[in-house]
Amino acid sequence: MNRFADLRKRTGRSQDAIATELGVDRSTVAKWETGVAFPRGDKLPAVARAYGCEIKDFFDVPAQDDGEAQDGNDTDGNGVK
Repeated sequence: MNRFADLRKRTGRSQDAIATELGVDRSTVAKWETGVAFPRGDKLPAVARAYGCEIKDFFDVPAQDDGEAQDGNDTDGNGVK
């Protein structure tokens, strides 16, 4: 199971209900949940509303501390390398 299935089940909604709201086939929702397909980028806001989450919740992005540099070169957290 992936993030889509977890998020949908958290809302207590069925694949059919999500599909109807978004105007897609139930098989499309099933493909998202099995990792066979991913929603189109322009549809992500509507998909997030249907799943009751934010777009970022669909992605596996580790949380980052405020002072931590993305590239690891900013050792003191002031934004200067």
